[in-house]
Amino acid sequence: MREEIIIAGFGGQGVIMAGKLLCIAAMNEGKFVSHIPSYGAEMRGGTANCSVVISDVEIGSPTVPKPSIAIIMNTPSLTKFESKIKPGGLLIYNSSLIDRKPERTDITVVDLKANDISEAEGSDRAANMAAIGKLIALKPEIASMDAVVTALDVAISARNRKYNDINIKVLKAANSSK
Repeated sequence: MREEIIIAGFGGQGVIMAGKLLCIAAMNEGKFVSHIPSYGAEMRGGTANCSVVISDVEIGSPTVPKPSIAIIMNTPSLTKFESKIKPGGLLIYNSSLIDRKPERTDITVVDLKANDISEAEGSDRAANMAAIGKLIALKPEIASMDAVVTALDVAISARNRKYNDINIKVLKAANSSK
């Protein structure tokens, strides 16, 4: 198994942390991982993104020019990354904020109302957790829910760990969503 993942959105949506969380969870299950954050110009309204590689074998290159999976949290990121996904790949997009449907027909497209799920569980800041919850439902070989939940205490800063109960609720709600 080798998955090359792009997670992208506006700065402040937690896309970098979501990539870190996935890597910690997968690493704790014995997989090889790499995580490259790209902060870009998010302070000016641009996209922030990270490249994540999760593999059963050592990783030769951490770059992700053609991801097998993309988690897209906003419209500018959809515009930037949709065309780069490998044919046969997976696109999970946040339809709570993205105002158009993806155009690709050669990939699996999953419409996830990430912000709506987060808000329904009591937080307006955990859409990234909804995206991770849905990803591991669709691709359980990446990491188990237990590994992701355990990784929260490492990935989340000490001052924000008080929100982990709600993060877990959002992860599980998206994981079981249709």
